Amino acid sequence: MNWYVMVWKKYAEFSGRARRTEYWMFTLFHVLVSIVLAVIGVVGIAVSQDNPSNAILFYIPAVIYALAALIPSLAVTTRRLHDTGKSGWLLLLVFVPLVNLVAGIVIFVFCCMDSQPGPNQYGPNPKFPDQAVAAIPVYPGYAAMPYPAQPQPPMPYPPQPQPPMAYPVPPQPPVAYPAQPQPPVAYPAQPQPAASAAGPRFCGGCGARIEGPSTFCGKCGAHV
Repeated sequence: MNWYVMVWKKYAEFSGRARRTEYWMFTLFHVLVSIVLAVIGVVGIAVSQDNPSNAILFYIPAVIYALAALIPSLAVTTRRLHDTGKSGWLLLLVFVPLVNLVAGIVIFVFCCMDSQPGPNQYGPNPKFPDQAVAAIPVYPGYAAMPYPAQPQPPMPYPPQPQPPMAYPVPPQPPVAYPAQPQPPVAYPAQPQPAASAAGPRFCGGCGARIEGPSTFCGKCGAHV
């Protein structure tokens, strides 16, 4: 009941935020009061069938209450939209033909959402009104407004792949190796014809001179 009375105290207050409990408790009692007044009107018509003019009088309380509750109903709905981070101007779509049904469903969903954590541009979180106040600017260029400071968890960022680092290769000076001593090459000894101790030889057949150790005459082919 206190939530219902609180909304009536904020009769035309469209600024600020309203939590779900405030909005739905007001809606509950508003519907109950409307049903009770409607029942009174129906009963009044039933008992005043002989005098229809008197039956209309039983509907006057219901009409007065509906007109009186229109402004606080719009105000608490606007604050409920502010609490979810949405603009209260969305409520005007309910009065636009052809889109009012869809707009009503969307606003109903928004009113069922939880409060936006921490302060937003419409005010502090109504769930934590006693928290420490920090100055947070509403819009750039406007004066700062005090909102309760909310601790924000660190944002985990996925690691980004790093490209391999290409380092320039410095030029290397030529390596001077010390000269290695080479062993002497051993060549196999070539057989040398034995030197003839005798003097020159001649072929006995043709008289030609036999050169070297040959045993045949190079001219006639005779054996010597």
